[in-house]
Amino acid sequence: MTNSQNFASHTPMMQQYLRLKAQHADILLFYRMGDFYELFFDDAKKAAQLLDISLTKRGQSAGQPIPMAGIPRHAVESYLAKLVQLGKSVAICEQIGDPATSKGPVERKVVRIVTPGTVTDEALLQERQDNLLAAIWQEDNGYGYATLDITSGRFIISEMADINTISAELQRTRPAELLYPENFVDVALFENNKGLRRRPLWEFELDTARQQLNLQFGTQGLMGFGVEKATLALRAAGCLLQYVKDTQRTALPHIHSITMEQQKETIILDAATRRNLELTQNLSGGSENTVAAILDQCVTPMGSRMLKRWLHSPLRNLNKLFNRQQAIAGLQSYHFELQPFLRQIGDLERILARLALRSARPRDLVRMRHAFQQYADIHAILDKIEFPYLKNLQSRISSFASLQTLLEEAIVDTPPVLMRDGGVIATGYHSELDEWRALADGASDYLEKLELREKEKLGIDSLKVGFNAVHGYYLQVSRGQSHLVPIHYVRRQTLKNAERYIIPELKEYEDKVLTSKSKALAIEKKLYEELFDLLLPHLSALQTSAEALAELDVLNNLAERAETLDYRCPILNEKPGIEIVAGRHPVVEQVLSEPFISNPLHLSPQRRLLIITGPNMGGKSTYMRQAALITLLAYIGSFVPAEKAIIGPIDRIFTRVGASDDLAAGR
Repeated sequence: MTNSQNFASHTPMMQQYLRLKAQHADILLFYRMGDFYELFFDDAKKAAQLLDISLTKRGQSAGQPIPMAGIPRHAVESYLAKLVQLGKSVAICEQIGDPATSKGPVERKVVRIVTPGTVTDEALLQERQDNLLAAIWQEDNGYGYATLDITSGRFIISEMADINTISAELQRTRPAELLYPENFVDVALFENNKGLRRRPLWEFELDTARQQLNLQFGTQGLMGFGVEKATLALRAAGCLLQYVKDTQRTALPHIHSITMEQQKETIILDAATRRNLELTQNLSGGSENTVAAILDQCVTPMGSRMLKRWLHSPLRNLNKLFNRQQAIAGLQSYHFELQPFLRQIGDLERILARLALRSARPRDLVRMRHAFQQYADIHAILDKIEFPYLKNLQSRISSFASLQTLLEEAIVDTPPVLMRDGGVIATGYHSELDEWRALADGASDYLEKLELREKEKLGIDSLKVGFNAVHGYYLQVSRGQSHLVPIHYVRRQTLKNAERYIIPELKEYEDKVLTSKSKALAIEKKLYEELFDLLLPHLSALQTSAEALAELDVLNNLAERAETLDYRCPILNEKPGIEIVAGRHPVVEQVLSEPFISNPLHLSPQRRLLIITGPNMGGKSTYMRQAALITLLAYIGSFVPAEKAIIGPIDRIFTRVGASDDLAAGR
């Protein structure tokens, strides 16, 4: 509203709504009313268009009809998923007051803000794709860039000197949401992206950023992370961290470090190269017939996401690559044995993020328990393999026997989806809870006996005990037998074909049932929160184990792919040159109906350039991309589609092929 007089002309409920909306003016506000989330005014019009829901009107406020749209509470996840995919953010406003004791509108407040880059709910995420929040800062001498995967706590910063490098980085990371300062010059870099958020300059202030980061990590300075001098990137990181705190409105214990990515550590792939090599996305924007589609048979979603990160960031550190090669070789005799147990681990990484944010649901804890139950079998298989790097990986996978026992004792085998209605904590875990449950169950048994007794005593075969939220428990008798009802039956409600009555005895047991059920539910909710307190001290070790299991899944997957697709271990050395014997294009060979004709390649300091000629559709583009992909696969530590490959130092891969080519489709 424009002034206090206009504001006062609204109803008390609309005044409450407008106050909350003023705090979240730029995003949609889901305002809880009973079993619905309602949207009003411009929000209602936007939501009706975006979600294809009905736009209605609700009475009047300030003399004008109020545009309104609503969605049922039980279906909110599907609507949020659609809005997040469109790059929109939503403030969730819940009733926190008690309607029975409230004078005027029930007290409400915004409990969380759902944004494309900060979602952690399983229903709102693509399980095999990273979901990144990013922030960018620009000065005359370059760019600072920060990304955070809130579903894993992975917080990475980098600095780039020129527009081409930052463009390639934006394409590599493809953030779901991007924060940028209001004075950012090169907006053309990302103007077509979804989830753009223009932020005020003060959010990128350097001293505030350092203070925020030290507070988050519990440190006195950032020297230990090696990021102290990265002032451009720190500005972006500070803005990003503050934004996450504002939206999550809770502690973020799973974000406990920050990593500086140096360009010299990885092989550089510019935006055109990533696009033309079709690593994780084909030229049409889909995921079919890509390198990832062929290579990714990971059995856990977190492993699949890690493999895609590897594909986009080939390493130059030969020691790390030798470790990966050694692990793949060691797993080749055991990958089929290991796969079933890894499959049962599930998406432990994202479950732990929800645990850290205290938003984990009962079935998340059951999945965690199930994951712990696989650890002994995984260790038993890894004990048979003597390769040093796999031993190192195994040492990072702790057993968590005490946590497994806790979850086995505390949570029922198949809990409901939400904690809201109880039924999550197992019998025998807490004696007081068991007592209240027994009371509630006993009262319910008594009501069944009461119905039987009254039927026999009065001879009314239509009599039955029922319950609804408005009238509580009642005795229902058909209209035709209502004349048989004794005088101490008090009529509560008249229906078309029946009468409903109460008796003092029934009211007494109603109080007993409802009291015992509400007491049991209150204890259960308290115990559920206490489970978080017992699990969270182990969060860091749990994250280390989850990361090691994800890497084990990737390496096990690459071992299986090497055997199934006949890939060989490449030789990486410090001598410049590339020698490939009988090389094959990893994607094209899988989509062709006839056998792929393999090709050799020899490059050396004396033979640095090849000019490839031939007719259209003769295979020139395939041959060039094949060389790039074999090199790239070698530098993620994978085996490669060739009889033999010896590859020297590589610092950059260039690939530019005609835009009309679609190799995998044969065009």
